[in-house]
Amino acid sequence: MRPMLLTIAVLALTAAAPSAGAAGPCRLHAVDAAHAGPGCARAWMDRNLRLNDLMTVGTHNSYKQAITPKLFAMISKAAPKAAPSIDYHHPALTAQLDDGARGLELDVVYDPQGGRYAHPLGPTMAGEPVDPAYVAAMSLPGYKVLHIQDVDFRSNCPTFIQCLTEIRDWSRAHLDHTPILITMNAKDDASPVPGGPAALKFDAAAYDALDAEIRSVFTPDEVITPDLVQGRWPTLRAAVLHGAWPSLGASRGKVLFALDEDPAKVAVYRGARRSLEGRMVFINTDEASPAAAYLTLNEGADAPRIVADVRAGFLVRTRADADTVEARADDVRRRDAALLSGAQYVSTDYRHPEPRFGPYQVRLPGGAVTVCNPQRSPERCAGLPVEAQ
Repeated sequence: MRPMLLTIAVLALTAAAPSAGAAGPCRLHAVDAAHAGPGCARAWMDRNLRLNDLMTVGTHNSYKQAITPKLFAMISKAAPKAAPSIDYHHPALTAQLDDGARGLELDVVYDPQGGRYAHPLGPTMAGEPVDPAYVAAMSLPGYKVLHIQDVDFRSNCPTFIQCLTEIRDWSRAHLDHTPILITMNAKDDASPVPGGPAALKFDAAAYDALDAEIRSVFTPDEVITPDLVQGRWPTLRAAVLHGAWPSLGASRGKVLFALDEDPAKVAVYRGARRSLEGRMVFINTDEASPAAAYLTLNEGADAPRIVADVRAGFLVRTRADADTVEARADDVRRRDAALLSGAQYVSTDYRHPEPRFGPYQVRLPGGAVTVCNPQRSPERCAGLPVEAQ
């Protein structure tokens, strides 16, 4: 067992319990400490834990397919330092969900008329054909899902609607799953290829369209929205700091969305709202904002801040690795810090090892999909499985 997995296992085995009984705090069997006692039964967890009392491992750029060898060779020649950072890929969303991923990331580009990204220039330069099905999907009006236009564009689900539909269908077939966080980057970068299409900027109308696409796929009772969490509290932040996240039982079988963007972009999404009234998506912001509920804190140096935010009641997503660096070196330090921080959603490109690089991977011990958060009331159930594989 690697050191970090051992650490989390120890947290699970040493959780204390001040009182007994199925309705009381989680207890461990005195004889067999590897198994939870009556207080850790499903009913107890569903009733006593909230969404932010969990921790799980998801994937980064979850839609991304591999770049073809010929095109990647061209990219490597043109940008030898940057190319390794995009040399990763993921299976279909359904396969990831089956494997236990409960955090997914989709990069979205605004394409209201359709066709803006239907004919990527990279394959033309490499002398490679583009799948007609891809062209047809990208010609439809609406949001598209891709990493870098023209060069790293291949997606397991080219349209946002297609991605959401796949997640929804899986969710409806597995109603017991712990909540799935879907983070989004609103991509408006210029194409790295001269002559490539200009990306559209995200204005209020673009974000209204994003919300509309989410509503077109999921019913209101399938999504945990900012309004649901805020309830009667004056702001979303006040609700979160007073423990207003829904219970685990009420969160099972549901999804929630977060816009992982810079202050300028999230300000446009928020508009003149006091918090996020009427919006479908949480936003990445600072802890003092009235709209504060979710934070993206990706750097290793963020660990102390993550611990404080998780204990305060915020929901945090962090990364265990980036740009293939940790996987190539089998460097587990960032992964270990992420898991110890208590960030509820830990993102990785390596839920399974990449054979070309080595053994590096990010998973929870014992086949757990989701565990009780080590920074949230650890005396109750820290590290114990909430959802098993």
